[in-house]
Amino acid sequence: MTAPATTSATTGAPKPTRRPADRIFSGSTVVAGGLILAILAAVALFLIVQSIPALTADADDVSLSGYPGSFFQYVGPLAFGTVYAAALALLMALPVAIGIALFISHYAPRKLAQGLGYVVDLLAAVPSVVFGLWGSIVLAPAIQPFYGWLVDTFGWFPLFAGPVSGTGRTLLTASIVLAVMILPIITALSREVFLQTPTLHEEAALALGATRWEMIQIAVLPFGRPGVISAAMLGLGRALGETMAVALVLSPALVINPAILTSTNSSTIAANIALRFPEAHDIGINTLIATGLVLFVITLIVNSIARYVINRRKAFSGAN
Repeated sequence: MTAPATTSATTGAPKPTRRPADRIFSGSTVVAGGLILAILAAVALFLIVQSIPALTADADDVSLSGYPGSFFQYVGPLAFGTVYAAALALLMALPVAIGIALFISHYAPRKLAQGLGYVVDLLAAVPSVVFGLWGSIVLAPAIQPFYGWLVDTFGWFPLFAGPVSGTGRTLLTASIVLAVMILPIITALSREVFLQTPTLHEEAALALGATRWEMIQIAVLPFGRPGVISAAMLGLGRALGETMAVALVLSPALVINPAILTSTNSSTIAANIALRFPEAHDIGINTLIATGLVLFVITLIVNSIARYVINRRKAFSGAN
């Protein structure tokens, strides 16, 4: 039997009694949401507490993982390399991912779209160490002659300044590997967003004489812009925190070098932690954890900016 309804004290209208299953489900969602916040707070607290010895250490008394100087002199090149490599990867992956997503959602025949979508999803399941091995063994030697041509032709531009790496294991190679790794993430999410575009919007644009590409510009891309931004930020977060692929491709150095074709490359925070942590001890461990805190802050800033951009487009929906 259904439980009797209670009367609301404010409006006098009957207030339905919540069933036990509803209360259990509501409580479970609250616990799950609170658990995420608790885990994030615990991680942040751990990073802060373990970083204090490195942040307060005297540069004259401590050698930070073999690099003399203050902590900020140590982490500066690592933070630069992290953001630089991830930005290059996003710059290469985002246009390709949007193109693939649009082809799957609006151009490809249904059978081809299903097969291509499956391949894209399967690409996301490949371990990062496999991408790293592919980048260092296959991609780097194959693309090295092209790097030589770039330096000979566009060496006057600081980005392509020489001397060119003889092995092809450069920051650009690492960025290409990262771009391939984040491509399926951005593509899959963008595809699902584009498929959610209201059919009435698309049909209205076509009925007014728009071509398919004009319809995509008018209806699909504006509707999917917040979703594409979210997908891009998820891909950027993956690139910022990637470890093994970068560690296998790059020959790291603690320098700030904007050139992307030389053998002296800026390492990333995640790769530096993976390479140095097994041999670290005492204050060196705290130093590496402190660099992890810097990476945590960078990721938090990136996600906050993305959330701000998405909230500005919150008013656009399929109903208006």
